[in-house]
Amino acid sequence: MKYSIEGGSLPVLICELEAGETILSEAGGRTWQRGPIVRENKAEGGFKKGLGRLFSGESLFMTRYTAEAPAEIAFASSFPGAIMVKELQAGESIICQKRAFMAGSADIDLSLFFQKKFGAGLFGGEGFIMQKITGPGIVFLEIDGHAVEYDLNPGERLVCDTGVVALMDPTCSIDIQSVKGVKNVLFGGEGLFETVITGPGKVVLQSMTASKLAEAIIPYVPSQS
Repeated sequence: MKYSIEGGSLPVLICELEAGETILSEAGGRTWQRGPIVRENKAEGGFKKGLGRLFSGESLFMTRYTAEAPAEIAFASSFPGAIMVKELQAGESIICQKRAFMAGSADIDLSLFFQKKFGAGLFGGEGFIMQKITGPGIVFLEIDGHAVEYDLNPGERLVCDTGVVALMDPTCSIDIQSVKGVKNVLFGGEGLFETVITGPGKVVLQSMTASKLAEAIIPYVPSQS
């Protein structure tokens, strides 16, 4: 599959498909297409996995786009940021935030990933349920804002604001910790909890989240009387 990513901070993924080649996305993910492409909506992996995707923030049904002849299909970002490309080997997995999945080759598997620690799910900002994507295949992920990657050593900890963890290796663990000190809680502006990622493994953080952007815009939104 040939592809290009264009558009700067509002990127779009453009894929060139050969006859018989298929790309998978969430329902309604396609932005435009050129050439003969057949669309099929189905609950990939059965209804149970489809329901799991619904809980993780994706749609119940996935869409398969199969080219009948050379064709082009595009998927636009829904938020200012970046599109990250990961090529997964057979059995290799990554753990992603809700709604990170944009598109991928036909053989990838999407499933639920439950936080082992209940507190991380309730207060960590990434939610109790995250996405697990397993290869083989290529996957395209939507990152909010700028993506920064860290490679953590065994036992090394990365402390960050809630909601900024875009994806991580399954070897990493995620937890939350409360902000210490009454003054820090009341006047620090970073909330009651912090997210803690512990290595080993790779972690990708995103510089801007939808909630942070909303907080920045709200003071300038005219109030309705």
